[in-house]
Amino acid sequence: MPHAHRPTLPTRALTRGITRGITRGLIAAAALIATLPPALAGVGADEAAKLKTTLTPLGAEKAGNADGSIPAWTGGYTTPIPGFKNGGRRGDPFANEKPLYSITAANMAKYEAQLTEGTRALLKKYPQTYRVDVYKTHRTAAAPQWVYDNTFKNATNARLEGAIVKGAYGGIPFPIPKTGEEVMANHELHWRGEAWQNDFRGYLVTASGQRVLSVEGTGDWQMPYYAQGQEAKFAGDYWLIRLVNSGPPVRAGEAITGRLNLDPDKSNTWVYLTGQRRVRKLPNACCDTPTPATAGVASFDEIDVFGGRNDRFNWKIVGKQEMLIPYNSNRLHTPTKDSDVLLANHLNPDHVRWELHRVWVVEATLKPGQRHQAPKSRYYIDEDTWVAVLGDRWDANGQLWKTIWAHPVVMPDLPATTPQQQWGFNDLISGAWYASGVVNERNVHYRTVPARSDSFFTPDAMAGEGVR
Repeated sequence: MPHAHRPTLPTRALTRGITRGITRGLIAAAALIATLPPALAGVGADEAAKLKTTLTPLGAEKAGNADGSIPAWTGGYTTPIPGFKNGGRRGDPFANEKPLYSITAANMAKYEAQLTEGTRALLKKYPQTYRVDVYKTHRTAAAPQWVYDNTFKNATNARLEGAIVKGAYGGIPFPIPKTGEEVMANHELHWRGEAWQNDFRGYLVTASGQRVLSVEGTGDWQMPYYAQGQEAKFAGDYWLIRLVNSGPPVRAGEAITGRLNLDPDKSNTWVYLTGQRRVRKLPNACCDTPTPATAGVASFDEIDVFGGRNDRFNWKIVGKQEMLIPYNSNRLHTPTKDSDVLLANHLNPDHVRWELHRVWVVEATLKPGQRHQAPKSRYYIDEDTWVAVLGDRWDANGQLWKTIWAHPVVMPDLPATTPQQQWGFNDLISGAWYASGVVNERNVHYRTVPARSDSFFTPDAMAGEGVR
């Protein structure tokens, strides 16, 4: 008599098939999980406590270096600059200082370890006109107390899920970084105020020294990520921008609106074209795509040395090094003529201030299967401000192609030390170069303004105000 509960052959076969299917599914799921980027968590409470002892509130080493050429951080520069009015010219608090020494092509070997490859290449390429004037180091970086408080919270709460910053708000997300991705996220989200406006110009200078105005206009900038006390309303759009061109004549009336999101897939950019009287969404406003904000001569991810999504690259911290970088660059804005600061092949060294600072050195290499005109890059991020001050890019042939730069300005009125959209690059192969954020002949350098409504940074608002 057959056992009442023994399954028949067809039933046993079906059971084995189901078991195999479940097993295969579990194996496939495990394999998929293994390929996903890990969620990188913040540091522990004991390590975060260093932000109140040996580290500055934003995560830099508080102590100076061994020989005193980099001083200790003592709170930054918060003394108002005499005569400054919101939006007007900001004076140079160190105008009376003279260079400690100058580096030229003739003596650069002595300082080679403290110069980036791009800086050394410029010294070699333009030995008669390019030099590095090195001044006394001032650690001017500062921020409001509430930014320090938020940075302390972020240290233990923030994390990276793939390329997306989670659990951070209103401060540096990773003040004690462990990965290159975290350092670059700090740069993207460094403190520079909540809402401001400025006039600007951008120039392309050809290899023959011909200066061409590529863009002139007014920019409105806003960082909802730094809206004090508004964390509950923050939806991920950390950077809002709206630029309206007044020149050159062929581009007058054009406009661009951008919304950068912590999730790069949710970022959007639109342009208003006067000839068509319509707004168009840019399909690929990232990476090495040319940006209309520079008339197409720079790519989106060259803005501010590096900007936008970083998931095309593998990022590696090379280390922290003492390097000579542009810093406390108020003197660059002092001349009243653009021609005074723009020479034939580079910025006028008379108006560029260099200082010795500790920087995080981060290398980016293109991931397999991705594309980019610069498959390798190296960035230098100031430890005090988290501003990417210098960057070098190599082309697909392994040639050093571009050196990119930004010039942080002392702004005790915020307080902050950050570029006023003053950035650019030198093409070391073609000899052409570009300068953005030139304000010497403009009326408004950086004017803090009340935060605008979210609707101001939308394509509908830009279309409604379109002219010409």
